[in-house]
Amino acid sequence: MAIVETIEQLEALYGTPSEATRVKEVDRIVPSYRALIEASPFAILATAGPEGLDCSPRGDLPGFVRVADEKTLMIPDRRGNNRVDSLRNILRDPRMALLFLLPGSGSTLRVNGQAVVSADPALLESFMVDGKLPRSVVVATVEAVFFQCSRAVLRADLWNPAIQAAAQDLPSAGRMLAETSAGRIGGEAYDQAWLARAKQSMW
Repeated sequence: MAIVETIEQLEALYGTPSEATRVKEVDRIVPSYRALIEASPFAILATAGPEGLDCSPRGDLPGFVRVADEKTLMIPDRRGNNRVDSLRNILRDPRMALLFLLPGSGSTLRVNGQAVVSADPALLESFMVDGKLPRSVVVATVEAVFFQCSRAVLRADLWNPAIQAAAQDLPSAGRMLAETSAGRIGGEAYDQAWLARAKQSMW
């Protein structure tokens, strides 16, 4: 196996980025990048901490990530599994990255920066949905923003319903829990009750 070990070897493989690749990266949220953020219902949050890396899905109504100004994003932390891996990481290492997806579009947007976790009551209230508050809000200071070439989305044919996997063809949450807990939790009863639980705890 030929391992690439130096930046020089890597650059020899890939060459020099084009001017378009370089100029698309800016240190603030320009109007077109803001439009992508406000249209996106789904983002992936990447963080790092002493235990390693974490990559966590964040989804809500389109525009759920608030553009407070050209250098600041705010992300409500909605109901989840309470592992708070991302939040733990941010408290100890503020570096973070976001990847925004837009269903039906090849466009994606990448944001790198630093974050803090806020539990300010007025801020939480401003993110109220269906009478429910997030427990915290991730406030990110933007350091770099750029759109990603759409080739990956096009290659994956990501939004084509004809190739989307049917739920019955994939392992269910109950099945995976039963497998990882040696049958102590999960199973068919877990799956049958999950949808009702999710509807009651969406926000």
